[in-house]
Amino acid sequence: MKNSNGSKIWLSPLISDGMVLQRDSMVLIWGKGVPNKELKLTFMNMDYNVLVNDGGGWSIKLNDLEPGGPCDMVINHDGDEKLIKNILIGDVWVLAGQSNMQIPIGRTLDLFEEEVKDADYPQIRQFTVPMVYDFHKPIEDLSDGNWVPVTPDSVNSFSAIGYFFSKKIYGKYKIPIGLLFTAIGGTPAEAWISEGSLMSFDRFREILSMCKDNSYVQDTIMKENEYNNNWYHELYEADEGLRDAPWFSEDYNYNDWRDIQLPSSFRGTELEPIRGTVWLKKEINIPVHLAGKEGKLVLGTVIDADDTYIGGVQIGNTGYLYPPRRYKIPAGLLKAGKNIITVRVIMTQNIGGFVTDMPYYIKIENEQIPISGVWKYKVGAITKSQAPTTFFQYKPTGVYNGMIYPLRHYSIMGVLWYQGESNTGNPYDYKELFETVISDWRKLWNRKELPFFYVQLANYCPWRLEPEVSGWAYVREAQRQLMKLPNTGMTVTIDVGMYNDLHPWDKKSVGERLALWALNYAHGENNICSGPIYDHMSLDDNRIKLHFDYTGSGLVIKGDKAETFEICGEDEVFYPADAVIEEDCVIVSGKEVIKPYKVRYGWADNPEKANLYNKEGLPASPFITF
Repeated sequence: MKNSNGSKIWLSPLISDGMVLQRDSMVLIWGKGVPNKELKLTFMNMDYNVLVNDGGGWSIKLNDLEPGGPCDMVINHDGDEKLIKNILIGDVWVLAGQSNMQIPIGRTLDLFEEEVKDADYPQIRQFTVPMVYDFHKPIEDLSDGNWVPVTPDSVNSFSAIGYFFSKKIYGKYKIPIGLLFTAIGGTPAEAWISEGSLMSFDRFREILSMCKDNSYVQDTIMKENEYNNNWYHELYEADEGLRDAPWFSEDYNYNDWRDIQLPSSFRGTELEPIRGTVWLKKEINIPVHLAGKEGKLVLGTVIDADDTYIGGVQIGNTGYLYPPRRYKIPAGLLKAGKNIITVRVIMTQNIGGFVTDMPYYIKIENEQIPISGVWKYKVGAITKSQAPTTFFQYKPTGVYNGMIYPLRHYSIMGVLWYQGESNTGNPYDYKELFETVISDWRKLWNRKELPFFYVQLANYCPWRLEPEVSGWAYVREAQRQLMKLPNTGMTVTIDVGMYNDLHPWDKKSVGERLALWALNYAHGENNICSGPIYDHMSLDDNRIKLHFDYTGSGLVIKGDKAETFEICGEDEVFYPADAVIEEDCVIVSGKEVIKPYKVRYGWADNPEKANLYNKEGLPASPFITF
């Protein structure tokens, strides 16, 4: 056989220039060639010979490689030669889950711009697995991808958690680190499970059967693309602000527009029911010494989408609600004196608004010009709500088949996982689903105790509207319980989340806390790598005594008194409780409950007041007793 480039040697994209191979392990190099012809691989002054089998496949085992590099590998086969350059040997981790693992460094620059701008770690490398789904069968090998080192030019596209995780470990041991990046935003746990394992969950059978119908998938994608194109076209045609005298132009007279205080939600205003566009304008004054200079517009977060202009010139746009709006203002655009910011807000499905408690200003050099306050607004168009889009990468088994199964031959140290947000709407079987993910992947790599270190959901609740039933609390509890599985570790993050952003910016704390688990496993350290984890309870008269693991040097309350503890009797009606520390335990009581039955802690989507820690500074996990 021959590759598309005419070579007789085919290799997985994983086996390419810059790859990181797993140290102290059995490493497999595999590929395809001409059946029944000999192939020779030369690596680190050793020759390995193999006969390509009847089907054209071959593999070679490299055992117990010492960390280091760079070095090259040469493969000779039937007159062809393949050179693989700049290979490192170190630790390889799979980065997995959904958007919070996927978020790149570029989305965290409000916090870490200065820290990462000169990042240059050629021995930390990331391989981004292409987003592929398949509902029929597992895909044997990847079709694309390459290894990229951390440089000042590439760092902004790296997984932020992966970067900070790697930097902490590499800074200490100088052993190369490879990251197999597989996270896909919005994916629920069931998307990462094999079909055979998923069949034990009846609720996925029907949708998987539908997804196996290629015509259903293709027709859905085609019809939804056509619908969305038509929706935006109709919106464009209907928008009065895009007519002959566009509202974003610098000389447009907007004196008759109404006032609105921003940032705020449109909830409770006349704009609440509108799906379509609202145009907003803000006049700012630029001092003479800053005029004409390059700047940045920091526009918080906008729901849902926006087109943003200064002085009639579009400086940026974002098509959906999650990303922070950070738009470069080119040199020469800002003039001394009056300048006008215009934002065309597009509400597709949600109540619009500028998210509160976010930064809103223009930055020029080291000066900030605030833009919060009174803005002017006018409705541009009113349309019907945009119908939801079907994202097939979210459907059961698809990305497992297309993105995880093809990695099975590549030797790894372990898995780093951050997922669960997309299961909070139906959290009651998340424990079983996540346990199935772990067992499936351990079977795939043929390692019964493959390290699986994961992030517990952070605190989050948009506009502080807490639901009566907290899906986030149920998912966190499932995650806590799965620490009982061997070689798992959970990073608690309820102190680094943001009530107003599904994607909290502080990925450094998350990555470094995950690194504590990895340092223990991969380097034999003895870190306290978690905050207090509830273990069991005992009754003490009309009080409940809570016992914890991972208490470290001792339990502490950050603040005047313990918060978010609740207690109930057998009726399971919970009341706020008093809680005090006694040695390595917490004693909980409540005057409304004479015969206590259960305690819960941090039981909310956004338990931002939770304040139990260990002295190492790591927060306790939320929990409910059983």
